[in-house]
Amino acid sequence: MKVRAKLPSTLFCAIMLATLLIGCAGKEKDITPWVHLFDGKTLNGWNQKGGEAKYEVVDGTIVGTTVHDTPNSFMTTNEMYGDFILELEYKVDSSMNSGIQIRSNSIPTYRNGRVHGYQIEIDPSERAWSGGIFDEARRGWLNTLDNNPKAQQAFKQNDWNHYRVEAIGDTIKTWINDVPAAYLIDDKTASGFIALQVHSIGKNKKEGTSIVWKNIKILTDNLETYSRKSPLTPIVTKNKLTVGEEKDNWKLLWDGETTNGWRGARLDGFPETGWEIKDGILTVLPSGGEESAAGGDIVTTDLYGDFELKVDFKLTEGANSGIKYYVNTDLNKGPGSSIGLEYQILDDARHPDAKLGNHEGSRTVASLYDLIQADPNKPINPIGEWNTAHIKSVNNHVEHWLNGTKVLEYERKSDDYRKLVSESKYVKWPNFGEGDEGHILLQDHGDLVSFKNIKIKSINKSE
Repeated sequence: MKVRAKLPSTLFCAIMLATLLIGCAGKEKDITPWVHLFDGKTLNGWNQKGGEAKYEVVDGTIVGTTVHDTPNSFMTTNEMYGDFILELEYKVDSSMNSGIQIRSNSIPTYRNGRVHGYQIEIDPSERAWSGGIFDEARRGWLNTLDNNPKAQQAFKQNDWNHYRVEAIGDTIKTWINDVPAAYLIDDKTASGFIALQVHSIGKNKKEGTSIVWKNIKILTDNLETYSRKSPLTPIVTKNKLTVGEEKDNWKLLWDGETTNGWRGARLDGFPETGWEIKDGILTVLPSGGEESAAGGDIVTTDLYGDFELKVDFKLTEGANSGIKYYVNTDLNKGPGSSIGLEYQILDDARHPDAKLGNHEGSRTVASLYDLIQADPNKPINPIGEWNTAHIKSVNNHVEHWLNGTKVLEYERKSDDYRKLVSESKYVKWPNFGEGDEGHILLQDHGDLVSFKNIKIKSINKSE
């Protein structure tokens, strides 16, 4: 029979203390200087936008409840946030879809104030894309979880889930229950509010289902100290098609790297000077402000009939340029630009052309050059920031959009259109702008202007 020696009391206490210290070391206190966005008692600092879903504070949580006959609802922060790290917890009914809006906005000119911007998806369905990134009321899905089964499996049905969201510069990273979920590089929006979404429901869906949020906290200072690395390969949207665009038959009109698909308007190839391709940006270089006096205009090698076109553009101070469509390069072999309908690109505040034109205001940014003025309340971003031009031309009905807002529309070949042409600088060109197809053109007006994300969708006449 063996007898176990009894440990001295001092040694026993030392061992117990060491065990406690080791245990505590594994549970370090979070000393991150978080700021709580929800006080646990009221909705102070928040306001509701969009629909009329019910939001209330219950036992230290925010509870959002679905109702019929109302659009998506959003409980939004009063404060706007640019770069930040956000953490929160939520529990969602398994029949619901929801999300966390970040860098989102609501402005009168955009779809009558509709909330739009990045959404961190909450998706308890079999698809399991919780933690993915959706662009609400704009571009649709940007970062799905199709290729991230670990994140799909990390979501907990009918239980609390934890999100971490890092939005720093042009990079957004997400984690669900500490599993890396999404990694997006996109510079569409730099700041906006944070919002808790209650999705609209159809008549076939049960009313009164809920999503609950708690422990909503944010960090806005010294982010580099607290930012985490993600092992995921980032999804880059620059000069790429989004998931939704691919499904909707959009095509890249410029690949972001080469001159493929483009040539000089009066050349067989691309201009050797006057244009620069660098870091995924296509730039017409300054040459004194003269029209097509340096590298000259560039046009697509293909012709387009009915189409939708999207182009991101960035102006410098006092700059002038344009996007032309239905261009016939066989017209105007003399000095100046090639002939076609023009979506004007201009620094309205500093370029004298803004006060010129045969129709008042028709040479301002987003206008149909020299013919129709764009809405003066158009949402233009400051000089040095990117803007998005969007042109739709279907069955001779044409629309100009700027940053998601329609700023003008007209009917090609109509009597009203032809009257405008007869009163403009284009009167000398027979049947101006009435071709069934033509080139897309980016204009060299001698000023520094940049382009990226050039995309087109050809539309069949039957659509």
